[in-house]
Amino acid sequence: MKLVRFLMKNAGLVHLPRQLEHYSKFSPSPLSIKQFIDFGSRNACERTSYVFLRQELPVRLANIMKEINLLPDNLLSTPSVQLVQSWYVQSFMDILKYEGKDPESDVLSGFMETLVNIRNRHNDVVPTVAQGVIEYKETYGVDPVTSQNVQYFLDRFYMSRISIRMIINQHTLLFNGSLNPAHPKHIGSIDPNCNAVEVVKDAFENAKMLCYQYYLGCPELEVSQFNIQGAEEEVHMVYIPSHLYHVLFELFKNSMRATVEHHDALGTAYPAIKVMVSLGKEDLSIKVSDRGGGVPLRKIERLFNYMYSTAPRPHIDTARAAPLAGFGYGLPISRLYARYFQGDIQLYSMEGYGTDAVIYLKALSSESVERLPVFNKSVFKHYQVNQEADDWCVPSSEPRNLATYRS
Repeated sequence: MKLVRFLMKNAGLVHLPRQLEHYSKFSPSPLSIKQFIDFGSRNACERTSYVFLRQELPVRLANIMKEINLLPDNLLSTPSVQLVQSWYVQSFMDILKYEGKDPESDVLSGFMETLVNIRNRHNDVVPTVAQGVIEYKETYGVDPVTSQNVQYFLDRFYMSRISIRMIINQHTLLFNGSLNPAHPKHIGSIDPNCNAVEVVKDAFENAKMLCYQYYLGCPELEVSQFNIQGAEEEVHMVYIPSHLYHVLFELFKNSMRATVEHHDALGTAYPAIKVMVSLGKEDLSIKVSDRGGGVPLRKIERLFNYMYSTAPRPHIDTARAAPLAGFGYGLPISRLYARYFQGDIQLYSMEGYGTDAVIYLKALSSESVERLPVFNKSVFKHYQVNQEADDWCVPSSEPRNLATYRS
């Protein structure tokens, strides 16, 4: 069901399509980490933040809500995707209530409550959409065009979600009336002096506990660091520790699973997972190296595909700990967290030996600028069906027996 049709069936929402169209014509306004820091530490003003968010949030929501309608109808009609659509509609309506309202104290307190409700409402967006994709795959199968369209959309959809949560978190953390006792020096969710190695160790220890629960064993960690500013200097940066933690936690889970399963099959001891943290003039790079047997080159890109997972399908059970593998969304979403502020993740694997995963982040907060999806005419071409033949020879899916050609 298309979103506009859904809206028109609800008498109380008759004006929403027009408002959605209006806000979707604006492009989101990307912010840098430096801008977040400067605002939060120097002249943090709740009224200024309110005026910005009541305009920016509808723009970011409308841009991605319009794009949802370009997905296949059969995917949009799944119960899970319709549920997520209803969450976005409700959140869009909640923010529109503040159009034209002056930032008086009662309005600001109500706005704060609204933002918290929106954030809580969208907590389960990722697994719910994942469930919708599974429902679609099991009913209709997967073809290359649909897989490409879903991949393109989900990268943009989840990136939009990351950005919306970022600006909501900054407002609610800065203006909730009290300091965060666990992180008193943080500016909202940003640590002005983030120790990269400490985040590495924290993520590893938590992944290690999970690994022990499932495998009763785990490889150890070897970590080293390099700072171009001086050999004795620790690597610090201005960043969001929770984002970096998320990326590292997912990479460690993958490395641990591969290492344990590979070496259990060989009957050998688990080699350590090695991490190198390096700060240069432009990049902060973190390399995670394992000896988990690696993957073939042809499978590397699949690891970032939302419709592909090497793990069995999980059962959603909030009462249990998250499994070491599940929907196959760990790597794709981790890459989005890295790319959100102009970084990236690259995988370099040697089949039979192991894999190096390298996280690239911007060293300068002024260059760490949000990467945001924009809904415009160029978006449509990515969803067009392309039945043209490939202009490169396509090799056989199975290796040929060369002996038959030599005889």
